[in-house]
This record gives sequence, C-alpha cells and structure tokens, in this order.
Amino acid sequence: MTGPEDDHDNAGFERLFGGDGLTVGTGFPLTDSRQSRPPVERELELATHAEAVGFDALWARDVPFRWPRFRDTGQTYDTFPWLSHVAAHTDDVALGTASVVLPIRHPAHVAKAAASVDRLSDGRLVLGVATGDRDPEYDAFDVDPEDRGARFRESVATMRALWRGEFPEREGWWGELDGTLDLVPKPTTDTLPLLPTGHCRQTVEWLGANGDGWLFYHLPEDTLESYLDDWHAAAGEKPFAMAMQAELADDPTADPEPVHQGFRAGSEWFVDYVARLETMGVDHVLVGVSEAGESDPERALTRFAEEVLERV
Repeated sequence: MTGPEDDHDNAGFERLFGGDGLTVGTGFPLTDSRQSRPPVERELELATHAEAVGFDALWARDVPFRWPRFRDTGQTYDTFPWLSHVAAHTDDVALGTASVVLPIRHPAHVAKAAASVDRLSDGRLVLGVATGDRDPEYDAFDVDPEDRGARFRESVATMRALWRGEFPEREGWWGELDGTLDLVPKPTTDTLPLLPTGHCRQTVEWLGANGDGWLFYHLPEDTLESYLDDWHAAAGEKPFAMAMQAELADDPTADPEPVHQGFRAGSEWFVDYVARLETMGVDHVLVGVSEAGESDPERALTRFAEEVLERV
C-alpha cells in the first residue's frame, strides 16, 4: 500500500504492495542447498516455476562468507549478479534482497549495483537492507560492530542522495563526494524502495520515516499485532512484510507444529493462517516452502500455490 508521499512506483514495489491484498514470495536457494553452491540451472528452473504458479517475488540473501558455525550460506552467489541472472530468466516477478548488509558495504557500490539490477530488470528490484548478524564478517571488513547503526543510517542517506540527485555533495565514513562525480545508472524511478529488515539498530520511528516498508521475521500472532500497531503508528500506511517457514504436512488437515521461523502444518491450516495475516495488516509474506520428509522443491511450490495461495 503506497502512501501519498511515496516517490517511487517501480514495478517490483507495485507488484508486492500496489494492490489491496496480501502477496506472497519465496526465497533462494530454492533447491535448499544451504551449505554449498546451488545448481544454477535447477535454481533457474524453480524460479520460473515459482513465477508461473503465482508467487509474486523471488528474494535473495546477502552472505559474503561461509561461516560453518552458522550453517547457512544463503544462495552462495553474490546478491546483485545473481538477481541480474534471475531477471534474465523471468518476466515480471518482483526481485528482492533479504537483505543487503549495509555496514560492511560501500554505499556507492550498493547504489550502483542495485540501480543496475533495477534497470536490467525493468524496475523489478525491491531492496531489503539490514545491519547483519554474522559477527566474524565485521572483522573481515574492518568494521566495529558498535558502529553498525550509524553506518546503516549514513548508507541509507547516501544511497538516496546518489539515486535522486546529480553530482551530489556528501561525506561520511565511506569517503567524500565533492560535486564532481555522479552515479550512473540511476534507477528506473526517483529512488529504489528500501525495506529495513528487523530493527537495524534504529527506533521504529526512524524506520517509519526513512524506510518504504518494514521486513520482519516470523513472530507469534500476539507479538505481531503489537509490532503492526507500532509500525503503523510510526509509518502510516507503509507496508509490512514478514518472512516465515512453511513445511507442508502430507495430511491437509494436520494441526500446526512449530519449526524454526514458522510451522509444519496441513494446507487447511495454512489457508486460515495466511488469511489471518492479511486481516491483521501484513502486506507481503516471504515463505520458505518445503514438505515434511523428503521434499521435491517443485512439488512443494506447486502444492503451496494450489492448496494455499489460490484459496486465500
């Protein structure tokens, strides 16, 4: 749901938030290859399949290094080249980052890479941004973890300036622009939509004023209601998106069981749950879809689309 002061209507943001109903996306790696390089051709086949069966977005993580203790390398490939490759193999599904870790990246590099993907995808990029959660990465990039919040705020302001203006003048922890340099390409619209992920070491008021939406993790329903109240008090009608895991049980009537960041349940329960999320005010759900036991990713995506999405 866009507000009256929004100055972007890129295709990805409109796909996710331009209508009245809740939209649903899914995320890479679709083959569930979380500790090694995923098979590219199979990932692309599943991406086009997800688009064909009705998912509204494909989200990619930002994980620079493999940290065995974390046991999750995202989709392995760097976020922006990967989404550019995905853009070439899909038509109009939104492409999201979930989420770019701003404190360990130079804001000009992020701004240029994101604007490039946005242009190459005809405006389909939605930029989730975060402060990160993998401690060794800060040492690898010579970043003091205590500076994350300030670096995040400065990165957001700098990227906005690079996208919106010509030959901007700014300085910060990243360096200085004295008005003799301009960033090209510019995005397809005035600015790329930014969705802070989690709190990003900011107040909800700051997030509401400076973000174009809020991407959060799975929360219990009573906690989610409280977060939604706080968000809309701070941000008005700006959208709220939520990530969750959905493991489909064989029995469509199976009751829910908690799993990490979500539930294992039958499709009947997921229909009711997604409908409740929409009623509560969630605008988009990023769903990691799987099946109980040995899962065929293509079948899991098809089942969730046919047994849940088409019925909500």
